[in-house]
Amino acid sequence: MEATASARYLRGSAQKARLVVDLIRGKDVNQALAILRFTKKRAASSIEKCMRSAIANANEAAEKANISIDPDDLWVRTAFVDRGPTKNRRRVRPAPQGRAYREQRHFCHVTISLSNDAKPAAKGSTPEAEAKPAKLAESKRRKRGGAVAAPRAKRATPKAPETTEAQETTAAEKPAAKKASKKKAKTEE
Repeated sequence: MEATASARYLRGSAQKARLVVDLIRGKDVNQALAILRFTKKRAASSIEKCMRSAIANANEAAEKANISIDPDDLWVRTAFVDRGPTKNRRRVRPAPQGRAYREQRHFCHVTISLSNDAKPAAKGSTPEAEAKPAKLAESKRRKRGGAVAAPRAKRATPKAPETTEAQETTAAEKPAAKKASKKKAKTEE
């Protein structure tokens, strides 16, 4: 069974009321009322009134259908806030150097729908999807490797195999031989 209540023309912007409504969407009624009671937002009190109205509507609809429902079994199925009109709520505030700033005071419309049906399973509730958060938590616990974990290790130059004196002389003679061959090529031209 579903029951809906809407509160129209509430003072305050829809954007600010959505911050409160997002807190209660999908929660049990008792938990949602507790959240609304202790939320330090101005829109919370009027949204709480709308929630209590939806609970009363659910009880009334159940009595008319000759069904008994427990209000503790209800949960917030949908909750949304629409923008209301700003007509006749435009004000002018004084500004520096004789100017004026126009401001619009906002209205909003809140709609809350409650249900006592079983909550649908979350999307992706397969065992693979449940394993992903575990892997993510495990990877966060691990220390990071690479350059972040420790300062750079000093690079050791690779040791060349020991060479004999004959090899060293031939290595030293090679650049001299190249220079000599270049000189010969220039003189021949």
